Amino acid sequence: MESSILNLFRYAENTQTFSAGETIFTEGTTGREMYVVLKGSVDIRVGNKTLDVTRPGGVFGEMALIDSSARSATAIAKDDCTLAIVDEKQFLRMVERTPLFTLNVMQILAGRLRRMDSMLQLDY
Repeated sequence: MESSILNLFRYAENTQTFSAGETIFTEGTTGREMYVVLKGSVDIRVGNKTLDVTRPGGVFGEMALIDSSARSATAIAKDDCTLAIVDEKQFLRMVERTPLFTLNVMQILAGRLRRMDSMLQLDY
């Protein structure tokens, strides 16, 4: 699933690089874009707890585009990484024109929800 997203964004023009340890966005801030990891990996954290590690082909920050809410977590480059930046207009175009993209994003979200549910059960 993640490899198909990577293929869709392999030649993206709007990219940004981050050094290991650099903050990409912070929990509670407003977001108007999502990210696709092209190289490297990104930790998704709430407080000091890492909820997910997003690797090449993975996406993060998509919730801000789906429901216009504040960021629910902080994203920090785990190592040097290159990210494709997808704004709301491009995201909506991809949803309309590329059903496989939409399915992949839904699968990634479902996987994250399942992992968070498991983490919550372990905490109790």
